[in-house]
Amino acid sequence: MDKALIAMSGGVDSSVAACLIKEQGYSCIGVTMKLFQNEYIGESREHTCCSLEDVEDARSVARQLNIPYYVFNFSDRFRECVIDKFVRAYEAGITPNPCIDCNRYLKFDKLFHRSKELNCNYVVTGHYARVEYDETLNRYLLKKALDTDKDQSYVLYAMTQEQLSHTLFPLGELTKPEVRKIAEKHSFINAKKHDSQDICFVTGGKYTDFIQQYTSKRYPEGNFVDINGRVLGTHKGIIHYTIGQRRGLNISSTEALYVSAIDSVNNTVTLASENELYTKKLVAKDINMISTPFLEKPEKLKVKVRYRQPEQPATVEQTDTDTLEITFDTPQRAVTSGQAVVIYNGDIVVGGGTIQRK
Repeated sequence: MDKALIAMSGGVDSSVAACLIKEQGYSCIGVTMKLFQNEYIGESREHTCCSLEDVEDARSVARQLNIPYYVFNFSDRFRECVIDKFVRAYEAGITPNPCIDCNRYLKFDKLFHRSKELNCNYVVTGHYARVEYDETLNRYLLKKALDTDKDQSYVLYAMTQEQLSHTLFPLGELTKPEVRKIAEKHSFINAKKHDSQDICFVTGGKYTDFIQQYTSKRYPEGNFVDINGRVLGTHKGIIHYTIGQRRGLNISSTEALYVSAIDSVNNTVTLASENELYTKKLVAKDINMISTPFLEKPEKLKVKVRYRQPEQPATVEQTDTDTLEITFDTPQRAVTSGQAVVIYNGDIVVGGGTIQRK
């Protein structure tokens, strides 16, 4: 009998994933990853994950399913690979994506290795995505969920062939209402629980408040400048700004101004008109290719530069083992360094990478 390690966050999705995998005949172990200490991130709240309440909800479901349940303390790894990276990015004028980092370094790395130590054949999560093996390509493919509103393939683009071959996504062909109906049928304690919506470790206030509390630093004021370097006013510290931002600038101007660049070396934030936010090209590094080991020639594909953005047609060229150059058919607004760019061919994830500075 195949053994499966179920990542149980305490939410309804991972609980139903555990239920479905057990019904399919797998020998299951439920686990929750303890990722941070509440003492240093503040009090938990309803719409985050990983709280003590979440652990108890996951434990309740595991008990109901009659499967072993454990809590693994991965807080050191989480602090190093997610929280510290998150802080360093904002300090460098880059906008990070901590959910992708959590999947990459925790769920499908640290937990993946722990599953091997426990002689488990698969890691199971409640992500809305699908994995299929293509015999012609001799590769495992990451595909979109059938429920396009819930599809999470964007945050999974960094998965390797080995990880995909040992991962199960039981919710990939279900809709959210169907998942809740299964949870209600089994009377799970979290059947009507709200989805996690926030960055799990930013549990109160703004992310800037968290960064200042976490680092005990005061981020110095600096100059707002225009694209020609002319000083327009004073900003309150670069961690407070992201590309495309308009609100909270407190700048008097005859036209609407937006953040178009952040320079951590000179401590300046460049403001520009709406038109200056658009670009047709980007470069991505730290790439991971899934459906092919290498793009041999430029290809017309679809691309997303943020999670909720509709896919955009573009020409994608892989120029070396770790670089993608992407040219959009139409200019894209506020392409942001540090965010992920993910490439699709229909419902198949071709690959992705991290957007670099212009």
